[in-house]
Amino acid sequence: MYRNLVTDLLRKERLVTTEAKAKAVRGLAEKVITLGKRGDPQARRQASTVVNDEEVVGKLFDELAPRYATRRGGYTRIIKLGARPGDGAPMAQLELVK
Repeated sequence: MYRNLVTDLLRKERLVTTEAKAKAVRGLAEKVITLGKRGDPQARRQASTVVNDEEVVGKLFDELAPRYATRRGGYTRIIKLGARPGDGAPMAQLELVK
């Protein structure tokens, strides 16, 4: 489930989910982006084990890694949205920092 969330976050650059899932996915997404910044073939293979879609892996290495080349971390942000109407679960928006 977390792998799918990381893949969707990198594809769309924004994701709405529960706060707990957002906090869990945040660390994994940061590690994958750091792999993209390394840029070597081994890093691409390691990123492919987490990200399910090869197009998204390409986007990670071609678009996202150069965007965050000078940034030392903190590639994502969590914005709290309030409670979900159905069950009251706290919702959050996880997005990539521009």
